[in-house]
Amino acid sequence: MNKLYFKFLLLLFAGGVYFFSPAIARCDSISVKGYIADAEDSSPLANVLVNIKGTTSNTFTNTDGMFELFVQQPGSYILESSLAGYKTASLPVNVEQGKENIFYMRLFPSDFRTGVITVTDDHPRSAFDDLLELSAVLKEKELIRNLGQTLALTLKDQTGISIRSMGPAPSRPVYRGLSGDRVMVTEDGMKSIDLSATSPDHSVAVEPFTIERIEVQRGPKILLKTPSAIGGVINVIRYEIPQQVPAAINFKLGGFGETSNNGYLGSAVISLPIRMFAARLEGSYRKTADLKTPAGKLKNSDIETKNLAGGLSLIQKWGFTGFSIREYQTDYGIPGGFVGAHPNGVDISMLKRNYTFKLHYKIESKFLDHIDLDAARTYYKHTEYESPGVIGAEFRIINYNTYVNLIHNKTGIFSSGTFGASFETRDFNIGGYVFTPPVNSYNTALYLSEEIHASDNLSIELSGRFENNIIKPQQVIQLANLDTVFSRNFNTFSVSASGIYKLSKGLNVGLSLSRSARVPTIEELYSDGPHLAAYSYEIGNPRLEPETALGSELFVYYKDENRYAMLTAFYNDITGYIIPRNTGTINVATLLPVYQTTGVNALLAGLEAQLELKLTKKFEFTSSLSYTYGQIKNTSSPLPQIPPMKGESGLIFNTGKLSIGVNTEYAASQHRLDDFEQPTAGYIIFGAFAQYILSAGKTVHNISLNAENITDKIYYNHLSRIKSILPEPGINFRLTYKLYY
Repeated sequence: MNKLYFKFLLLLFAGGVYFFSPAIARCDSISVKGYIADAEDSSPLANVLVNIKGTTSNTFTNTDGMFELFVQQPGSYILESSLAGYKTASLPVNVEQGKENIFYMRLFPSDFRTGVITVTDDHPRSAFDDLLELSAVLKEKELIRNLGQTLALTLKDQTGISIRSMGPAPSRPVYRGLSGDRVMVTEDGMKSIDLSATSPDHSVAVEPFTIERIEVQRGPKILLKTPSAIGGVINVIRYEIPQQVPAAINFKLGGFGETSNNGYLGSAVISLPIRMFAARLEGSYRKTADLKTPAGKLKNSDIETKNLAGGLSLIQKWGFTGFSIREYQTDYGIPGGFVGAHPNGVDISMLKRNYTFKLHYKIESKFLDHIDLDAARTYYKHTEYESPGVIGAEFRIINYNTYVNLIHNKTGIFSSGTFGASFETRDFNIGGYVFTPPVNSYNTALYLSEEIHASDNLSIELSGRFENNIIKPQQVIQLANLDTVFSRNFNTFSVSASGIYKLSKGLNVGLSLSRSARVPTIEELYSDGPHLAAYSYEIGNPRLEPETALGSELFVYYKDENRYAMLTAFYNDITGYIIPRNTGTINVATLLPVYQTTGVNALLAGLEAQLELKLTKKFEFTSSLSYTYGQIKNTSSPLPQIPPMKGESGLIFNTGKLSIGVNTEYAASQHRLDDFEQPTAGYIIFGAFAQYILSAGKTVHNISLNAENITDKIYYNHLSRIKSILPEPGINFRLTYKLYY
């Protein structure tokens, strides 16, 4: 790993700490600063109302839990803070002239967790934000309980989420039967660049252990990031570029170990103030051996991952600007041992180096509130080894991505909104025995999203996106199974609208409608050759047209202090749905099954249900169910790789500091199959967890012990490419620990 960048960054930060003093107070009044966190896990709380009793001074905490107030005279005061879902807290403070007055407060949550509302956007909360928070967010406490080796395994119990896998490392989330780039992964709002969307052997280049929050976003607003309105955006939040100067140095130390693969991880995240600057440093190391299943060990499924990052921000009254550097390196195995596979599997080495810049500038005019500028350069290299020193395939990407967003205040019928543009260029090169030509691609997008508070009972969200995509091979070549490769130019548009209507107190109904488009990827257009790690001979189609989808979703949900329930039905009619299909033939030279990319007319429909029920003051029952139906319309035959109906249920005992729970995961059999696809049987597996949170002075200790598949049951994931050789993991115990200071 190239550590030059991080050594330089560490020296820069260390020098800043040594030479600079803390932040300077304003001279016209006395500054009162502070940090407010969740008392259970020390995670920052946003949108907390903070006021000084007996004065008119009040404010809200930002997304880092920070606040700043001002008083005119020194003396004794009482800080009071309140947030929905938490108990109001008061803190006597002594404010002194000429000194830094920095205070730390913890809020204890109410018993029912879905009452907690936090702010993750830069605009006033709407019914759509509240719906996201209720139905599709993993926050720190729950996130620690669900942490897995990968992002997909961390999200596996979320409603509508399935896992496409080819071993533990290259697992990727599938949302409502949609895979690939129809489900975008972003980090702090920026598109995460890797090749996980293109092939089942490619992993998601995201370290889940250092994440503070995960959002599974859907609805019209995702058009700010992706043209696929029927898909989803999985946004991982870690505030890699700090947005506020912390009151003091704070850090998070953590690690975990698990038995199913003899795996372990260690990590550290440090945030520190340097006058008007804020710095963040992060590092982690993960190591696992081969995965154990009830039927034996899955050979060549080990993982080794190194992750380093550093961020530095300048914080001013007008906003903040900063940059970060991240290097993510992982080496992992793809199992072998079945028809078409390399006998000993394939080893993959992947490196991703990312440089990110952010500017958040407050305009605060009558119309515009602020402008956000985000830019990133990503270098990605991925090498597949058939045996030590023998390269089977090599992929290299240099990607530039820029977003410019303007966020406006209430104007006319619009309560808030965002409009902007994004620009992306990609230099994509392939080596080894993969014969896809090197390609340059260019994407330009214009988009907007508006919210309308039509009445006290009705909220509306509207979004639109226009894209121009140019995909240009660097060489015009003749491939074995394709016509002459040629450039493609696509102009597409997507629109979406959603409304939420309040029928009565706690009861809401909503409807979403969309028309969206997705252009074919480089691999879908131009692939023509063996891809050994994916165990397939892949043939693209340079004449593919964009897939277009008409989507609809109807949902109803109810929430009060003791109950939350949601029922959703969706129906997507897709023209030119692009899929690689097993042709049933074998390439004679490589003995690999031939997959041909084609566009078919398809429909995807389904149901989802969620329930959270407070049985007593300390007992809570949770349950969810997801079902997706996929069909090729022309032939009425099933779409390939559609997950079966699945669900989860759990019973949780929660005293605040101690949580104990039991849970089940269950799935139906899947016998609706495409040609040459294997069926899977239904299953039910059981798990349990215990989590304890200990506060001691300025430290919080979060300890979680999970037991998975405790009966060591043999079961199969329908979306696994290697289910023909071994089942899913057997019994597993995972101990996770995080220290907050």
